[in-house]
Amino acid sequence: MAAYCGRACRQYLLHLAHDNVDFRLPEIKALLSLRNRPFDTSETFSEKSPFWQLNGLSEDDIRSVMSRTVCGKSSFELWGHGTTTDELRKSLLEYPAENMAPYLQQHSTYKINVYTFNKTLVFKDRIKKIDALDFLPFKGTVNLKDPEHIFCLLEDYGSDPNDIPEDPFHIYFGRWIADGQRELIRSYSVKKRHFIGNTSMDAGLSFIMANHAKVKADDLVYDPFVGTGSLLVACSHFGAYVCGTDIDYNTIHGIGKASRKNQKWRGPDENIRANLRQYGTDRLYVDVMVSDASKPLWRKTAQFDAIVTDPPYGIRESTRRTGSHKDIIKPPEDFSGESHVPVSMAYHLSDIFADLLNFAARHLVLGGRLVYWLPIYRPEYCEEMVPLHPCLTLISNCEQTLSSHTSRRLITMEKTKEPEDSDRLSHLADPRFTPYQGHNSFREKYFSGVTKKNGKDAKATPRNKE
Repeated sequence: MAAYCGRACRQYLLHLAHDNVDFRLPEIKALLSLRNRPFDTSETFSEKSPFWQLNGLSEDDIRSVMSRTVCGKSSFELWGHGTTTDELRKSLLEYPAENMAPYLQQHSTYKINVYTFNKTLVFKDRIKKIDALDFLPFKGTVNLKDPEHIFCLLEDYGSDPNDIPEDPFHIYFGRWIADGQRELIRSYSVKKRHFIGNTSMDAGLSFIMANHAKVKADDLVYDPFVGTGSLLVACSHFGAYVCGTDIDYNTIHGIGKASRKNQKWRGPDENIRANLRQYGTDRLYVDVMVSDASKPLWRKTAQFDAIVTDPPYGIRESTRRTGSHKDIIKPPEDFSGESHVPVSMAYHLSDIFADLLNFAARHLVLGGRLVYWLPIYRPEYCEEMVPLHPCLTLISNCEQTLSSHTSRRLITMEKTKEPEDSDRLSHLADPRFTPYQGHNSFREKYFSGVTKKNGKDAKATPRNKE
């Protein structure tokens, strides 16, 4: 047992990218929960810091997280840390020698990197910092090109580029374990995507959403506003079977005007299946259908392990549903033709979110997650605006700023109970379950803010629906 704890209960350091800062903690927690591991950190933990110390995990846990995260850059087995070089030295000398020994053998090769956050060091200063670690019992041979073991000295100079201190606030030293999946942001870029639309989701955010949803191999994932399928692409990368619906016939079938520059019309093979084929995951493509999200066509059972979606906001795509405000005229009794709804009507944001939560409550499996974007007019935002449902528990609420006056929030919810008849009247008993009607004016407030500004914010446009 002691030997197991020596390997499994060490302290680890995560180095995180300093973008999408609000999304990092929910992503790491979700990935740890896939292995039923807790998020246990130091007393000095700061969510905004790019360096997190994690306790009570094994190296396999860390490797599992790094095999999926797009918020994490690198991970290390932490050998020592401190606020000064003296504290770092003391901490390193206290680290168990038996834990270091396997990586310091005479026959091994190694190299030491120096990383500084918010400060650039010249080569000479980096060498000085490496030389100052000569008290560590390295016996192997330095190999800068292809070492067996990589070690890193990491210095944190804070996050204010206008006030960089002379000395770092904190210093860490450890053995490199694995890098995160930041490369996916480049390799899955929509600029290289076979089939795109005006609002195709950014690759990095697509993978973050899939991670928040805890999408894993053999899951069935659904997107009710599928668009060009960017979210399906990300979910299929993690081995999930994917399907979706959308009310836009042209988008689903990949016909009509192209969104790509210097291309007038979409080609014959521009569709969602082709996107998955591009990344070698087309075997996981179930299907997509033309369907109205306000009138779901699924049987009333729990089918989906996750629902990941980006509903339309009415800015760069319309919010429409089938129907008419006119009185419905009943056909004559002898009418034998097919019935259909020939016109569409406005689909208010409050109705979109109410329908989405009700659908998730009925069709998610227990423990399944709903992840979606909620547009917000920032001057009026408060947490009470986030839609709730008695069957869904709010897990996280992360903001992405779009302009000085608008943002969108990535909402993650988990199904914690099956729907009951009483849930249909829950809004009468608890006002928190009543749809927030203020969302319906988001479009007007968005354009009101745009017309008042002629600067950078005026040109900001949300990239929302795939």
